[in-house]
Amino acid sequence: MLLVTGGTGFIGRHLLDRLAARGTPVRCLTRSGRVADSSAEAVRGDLVTGAGLAEALRDVDTIVHLAGVTKALHTGEYYAGNVRATENLARAAAGKGIRLIHVSSLAAMGPACGGIPVEEDATPQPVSHYGKSKLEAEVVVRRLLPEAVIVRPPVVYGPRDTDVFQVLQSVARGWALEIGSGERWFSALYVGDLAGALAALAAGSSGAGRQYFLAHPKAVSWSGLAETAAGIMGVRRLRHLKILPGLAASVGYCAEIWALITRKPGIISRDKITEALYDNWTCSPRRAAAELGWEASTSLEQGLAQTLSWYKESGWIHF
Repeated sequence: MLLVTGGTGFIGRHLLDRLAARGTPVRCLTRSGRVADSSAEAVRGDLVTGAGLAEALRDVDTIVHLAGVTKALHTGEYYAGNVRATENLARAAAGKGIRLIHVSSLAAMGPACGGIPVEEDATPQPVSHYGKSKLEAEVVVRRLLPEAVIVRPPVVYGPRDTDVFQVLQSVARGWALEIGSGERWFSALYVGDLAGALAALAAGSSGAGRQYFLAHPKAVSWSGLAETAAGIMGVRRLRHLKILPGLAASVGYCAEIWALITRKPGIISRDKITEALYDNWTCSPRRAAAELGWEASTSLEQGLAQTLSWYKESGWIHF
């Protein structure tokens, strides 16, 4: 039996679709005890408190741990949802012979320096509370389950995503919003490629005790992403609006105040602005290619075309 945490999220739903196509028996741990549009068995529980873990782990031999906090109203929520939750899961699995595939983030490593994509054995230097909490979770995993496989995706995009969606929605309206005056580069990965990699790892035994960056080898610039998306959508005139770092920080602060009022954390915050001020968030997927035989097969153009088609059909974007 395979246990998936975070199965109701963006990446999790794509992973469940992939596992269902493979005929893999899957169980999901969710707060509601339900998984919509999936054949997976659902168990009600909470990783932060540890509730439901004993039942969720019954007859499980492999875990894909996707659950985590990417947006928060308060800093402490990152550490509760990423560190404490991971520790509770790892402690419950320790000594049971359960294999763990822990999905972390490039943010745990931090940005690249000198324009060279960062590799797995570099010294981690996270710059945000999100990144620091993901790194602490990795340390916990290594201490409690030394043979766990840790994967660190960069920016993940695709159908159902609500974060990169906001950038694409702005492009559909003719605007490309960018922070600072220079070009900013990042690694990206289409969600279908990530779901395929996780499903393959869950079905095999490779990567014990190792960590991997899973990314497309070709770096992307934010202006390049906007121009590519504009071309697919037929946007005739794309205006590039550069936001100065000082103003961006103020926008982040105001967004946090609004999030507190509405009780809904958003993608814009001072923590996220801190990450965005760095001009190189690229990583090298060479280890995954060499040791796992895995390479991302979906180009930015292909991935954006599929993503935008889904947004259009779902009524999220009109073009």
